[in-house]
Amino acid sequence: MRVLVTGGCGFIGSNLVRLIRAIRPAWHVTNLDLMTYAAHPDGLSDLAQDPQYRFVRGDIADGPLVQDLARNVDGILHLAAESHVDRSIVDAAPFIRTNVDGTRVLLDAARRFGLRFLHVSTDEVYGSLGPTGSFTEATPLAPNSPYAAAKASSDLLVRAYRETYGLDAVITRCSNNYGPYQFPEKMIPLFVTRLMQDQSIPLYGDGGNIRDWLHVQDHARALLLSYENGRGGEVYNIGARNEWTNLALTHELLRLMDKPHSLIQPVTDRLGHDRRYSIDPSKIEQELGWFPTIPFTGGLVKTVAWYQTNAAWWRPLVSQASLARVPADADGSNDDRSPACAS
Repeated sequence: MRVLVTGGCGFIGSNLVRLIRAIRPAWHVTNLDLMTYAAHPDGLSDLAQDPQYRFVRGDIADGPLVQDLARNVDGILHLAAESHVDRSIVDAAPFIRTNVDGTRVLLDAARRFGLRFLHVSTDEVYGSLGPTGSFTEATPLAPNSPYAAAKASSDLLVRAYRETYGLDAVITRCSNNYGPYQFPEKMIPLFVTRLMQDQSIPLYGDGGNIRDWLHVQDHARALLLSYENGRGGEVYNIGARNEWTNLALTHELLRLMDKPHSLIQPVTDRLGHDRRYSIDPSKIEQELGWFPTIPFTGGLVKTVAWYQTNAAWWRPLVSQASLARVPADADGSNDDRSPACAS
């Protein structure tokens, strides 16, 4: 089996690549990534000499390049995306180019060569929920940010290629991810790295926004399972049934790191800020037998410890001008993937 993974140097992508090489040793993985700000240059350095792994630095919107790579694989696992909600509010154009047109280029290649196509999306395409209920795969799409709208558009493109051309495509939509190597503009690594320096942590609004948190390694397992065994034309929601308000999660991080509540700095709420996300993962549980295996409390402790012992990795990132110019993505948007597309 030969697969093309887009955005494989990003947070989720690198975990997926590593999982594939670990449990599918016969597979050959080509990783297409443009290595923009959210990519992790050292995340897969240990695979550099692996004959079953190939890294290609390039743009998913580069049609000739994508066609050349696609002709030599059996399937595409598409994770590359612009994903920072606040960046999309400042400038939506890169999100449209990467998430919509980049996806179209990949779909055209998959159609031409008859490839299996896994499209990795987000629960944010569903919009905001009230205090009860959960998103199912039948929930209408109602995106409320330019980022979410771009992802919803790409989801609909995938559906259209399935319905029009019979493309063998599967869509997944997951809840918020956390774990090691997450770019420090996302809520958990942002707060942990700032608290390590005794700096204030920005909390949107009243902190009552609710998110479902899933460890990135559990998500990677779900993606591989969906690619291998998911039914063509289907959508699979991936969640941990693990909802926390941003305020409660902030208090938990303060407790774990023994920091005072006085470091919480309330900031003006984000424009169009979704109040609650909640994923119902019953379908993937029942059809594919996937369940999360990493309890949140233990996973969070290990994640905090990783950032505490890997300051050499994150310190250069938090000092980047690109990070300083935009608001922190302090609701923990789930798509910290490397945007393998020029902006």
